[in-house]
Amino acid sequence: MRILIAPDSFGGTLTAKEAAEAIASGWRDVAPDDELVQRPLSDGGPGFLDTLAGVLDGRLLDVSVSDPLGRPVRAQVLLVETTAYVESAQACGLQLLAENERDPLRTTSYGVGQLLLAAVEAGARHVIVGLGGSGTNDAGAGMLTALGLSLLDGQDAVLPYGGGALVALERVDGWPALRGVQLIAAGDVDNPLVGPHGASAVFGPQKGADDGMVQLLDAALTRWATIVERDVPGAPGGLGTLPGGGAAGGLGAALLALGASREPGLRTVMRLVEFDAVLDRADLVITGEGSFDSQSVRGKVPGGVAAAAAERAVPCLVLAGQVSVGRLGRREHAAAGVDAAFSMAEDAGSVAVAMRDPARTLTALSRRVAREWSRG
Repeated sequence: MRILIAPDSFGGTLTAKEAAEAIASGWRDVAPDDELVQRPLSDGGPGFLDTLAGVLDGRLLDVSVSDPLGRPVRAQVLLVETTAYVESAQACGLQLLAENERDPLRTTSYGVGQLLLAAVEAGARHVIVGLGGSGTNDAGAGMLTALGLSLLDGQDAVLPYGGGALVALERVDGWPALRGVQLIAAGDVDNPLVGPHGASAVFGPQKGADDGMVQLLDAALTRWATIVERDVPGAPGGLGTLPGGGAAGGLGAALLALGASREPGLRTVMRLVEFDAVLDRADLVITGEGSFDSQSVRGKVPGGVAAAAAERAVPCLVLAGQVSVGRLGRREHAAAGVDAAFSMAEDAGSVAVAMRDPARTLTALSRRVAREWSRG
């Protein structure tokens, strides 16, 4: 059999590449004659750069940037001729924060701006920014500051970092140091910046926001959108309600304000790794993620892989850390092209046991699935 292995990252425990290797290892133990092709994937969030660096002929530039709390952290830019790829989560990702450090009132996207500057300095003419997995809710205000814009209050004092401070924003001054670079926002979140489906309401709680903080942040981001729309040349009208503006804590809106176009993150990665050409030759496709639930077929990697497989009548399996679907969810997943879903936690006996050595647990689960699904 020809097996295509195309997982996402597993929630901070395994990168997409590590997950693909673990699945391949287990499968190979049972069916050594099967042809295995690994294509780790990302929807623009964590793992975006690692996934692309494994297949594109480019060079990685090491950059020291600020994390969401201003501490130095190592990040990279992938430069392929005159196109640069940037993963926003490397600079402002939730994985950079301990649980007790999560505070969207003060976390900043400043490091993302530093990555963009590094790409510009390296000679890039196009920069594709992967969005997702952020620990910030500042509407990209920190990124704009790093690019040379000044966010000022009523006394012309520069605002402190963080989404909470934006409630006092009165004026934006300056010009972004982008030298005419074309920006592309790659993400699969369609949420707007503000409102009941906006960045603060939907994603704020997972970043540490309680109900009061969500209300404050939504008001602050509403204020930000009004001022940026007025003061930043070329910013589109209705900035606060544009689809995708709420991606990565509002980084999507900041990029749109700078003239960026939008691309679906997963489809962008699939195109760059030539996923469709490999899928055309596959007899079976295996995907996965940390938690497979009712949202997984809506814009996430497993859903995109399953849909592509279904178009070709290729069976699709999901191997995940946890599988949380009811009867309706199973019907929905079957309709989306998922033939079966398997849980590491269930196979290991508990989440705690599965987490002790996730790569080993995933390899063991892959062995069991291969015994059932490989014709070899």
